[in-house]
Amino acid sequence: MPDRPGVTLLLDTASLYFRAFYGVPTSVRSPDGQPVNAVRGLLEMIARLVADRRPTHLVACWDDDWRPAFRVAAVPTYKAHRLAPDGAGEQVPPELAVQVPVIAQVLAAVGIARLGAPGYEADDVIATLATRAVAAGQPVDVVTGDRDLFQLVDDEARVRVLYTVKGIRDLLVVDQAELARRYGVADGAAYADLAVLRGDPSDGLPGVPGVGEKTATALVQAHGSLAGVLAALDDPGMRPAVRARLVAARDYLDVAPAVVRVVRTAPVARVDTRLPLTPADPDALAALAERWGLASAVRRLTQALAG
Repeated sequence: MPDRPGVTLLLDTASLYFRAFYGVPTSVRSPDGQPVNAVRGLLEMIARLVADRRPTHLVACWDDDWRPAFRVAAVPTYKAHRLAPDGAGEQVPPELAVQVPVIAQVLAAVGIARLGAPGYEADDVIATLATRAVAAGQPVDVVTGDRDLFQLVDDEARVRVLYTVKGIRDLLVVDQAELARRYGVADGAAYADLAVLRGDPSDGLPGVPGVGEKTATALVQAHGSLAGVLAALDDPGMRPAVRARLVAARDYLDVAPAVVRVVRTAPVARVDTRLPLTPADPDALAALAERWGLASAVRRLTQALAG
């Protein structure tokens, strides 16, 4: 049965193919010995999601720019630790990097929309498409292993995150009740404020030194938002040590929200995102399946699409 009728399913594609790469043995190779574990794993993930969720719309969201200039200008440490030694791009295992073009080719042959936006991350693409879907009256499920996207959670708008921490077969459904249970915040917007204060070492965001998740949560709970926290710096009820840390980090707090918060108006192309029931290019798909030894994964995906 459909999980939510009419749902738009937005995939954080890089998050999923990285998970597939590390979850499927690198011994999974094409007939000529090229690694295809990430390709096969991703296709099987999508097949499972389609079979279980029956979305009406499906988009593989793409990082056209994994480290946008506007975020680096605001916080220079943003994702700096992920740069390749030559500083030219993201450090990606070579055996995964060669599979990314194959993933794009297979998605095109299947007919699954793959969308990015110049100068923006997949997170921004997801936020933009979610905003459009909500405006069209469609519920949205975002599939990701990245907590950054918890900021999109909005029960009234019917946007939630399917978090892959437990795997594709047992996704953690993150709605407002789950945010309250796990983080003590009321909604996605409050989670973004929590994330600014707490920081995120995996993204190179320092946060406010000395303010961990517990203190950040207490601040957001007490003052409602980051803006409320900053407005309360002169409040005699705020602990002096916490106030001093916030004041010392004021320059960071002035710019960090623009880095943490996703862009909901990115220049994402408007294309047909309806779930394809049959492959867009059966001949190309068959050739790719043979070339890369993906026949079983492609078969499972096409069967799931057919319903």
